[in-house]
Amino acid sequence: MRPLWKGAISFGLVHIPIKVYPATEQRDVAFHQLHQVCGSRIRYQRVCPHCRRDVAPEEIVRGYEYDKDRYVIITDEELEELSVPGTRSIEIQQFVDAAEIDPIYFDRSYYLEPADGGSRAYALLRQALNDTGRIGLARVVLRTKGSLCALRVREDAVVMETMHYPDEIRPTRALTGLAQQVSVNERELAMAIQLVENLTEPFDPARYDDQYRQAVLELVREKVRGEQIARPPEPPPSERIADLMAALEASLRATAPGGEAEGPKPVSVAPVTGGHRGRRRRG
Repeated sequence: MRPLWKGAISFGLVHIPIKVYPATEQRDVAFHQLHQVCGSRIRYQRVCPHCRRDVAPEEIVRGYEYDKDRYVIITDEELEELSVPGTRSIEIQQFVDAAEIDPIYFDRSYYLEPADGGSRAYALLRQALNDTGRIGLARVVLRTKGSLCALRVREDAVVMETMHYPDEIRPTRALTGLAQQVSVNERELAMAIQLVENLTEPFDPARYDDQYRQAVLELVREKVRGEQIARPPEPPPSERIADLMAALEASLRATAPGGEAEGPKPVSVAPVTGGHRGRRRRG
């Protein structure tokens, strides 16, 4: 892999040269847009509407629109000369418990690799994070975007998670459906907790794969081979249970040790109305 960024971690008075690599990659199925009439691929060109001609990449500059159709030009050199935390080093400002950070703040993951004799200091930081269970908070500028970032340990690597700033997180108060006050029935809650316990297992990422991507690729292969496209049978309709308590009881039976081998059947719960909350309604 080629490093995305080179710099250093500042850990108190400790200086750790590092290289930054993307830790994830998108594996989505990519489609091109074609002209339906002839099948040619649609091309997008950079065109200046004033000069009425194609524009070469070296003629394009970066502009910020400060008013309607009015721009100020910012060069790469001007951005590189900005003196703000994170442009040349990742300076750890504080350490926090991992559980204190809501995952909604995390954006992208990057592996940090020691460089230029920084292996010993890198190992020291990694061990300190691992033994304390802490996460280091810092700032970083990647390309032209400044971010908060969290440094944590994954296996033998220090991982940097870029983070959203607080003003980038949308408030939940915008969700009008949460305004209604709903009381929780104690018996239903106990059964829901038991259902959670029944379905609790150690996390094994190998159990999960992108079934949609696999189905799309199989569709592509069938069309390339010119085969008859086989349509899978429709899934069975979900069992509609008219009462929340009944749905919980059915789920507990299905997930209890020695229960149904194929796991719980999908159920949908009808809206509960009236004053029968907590009682089973048959029929």
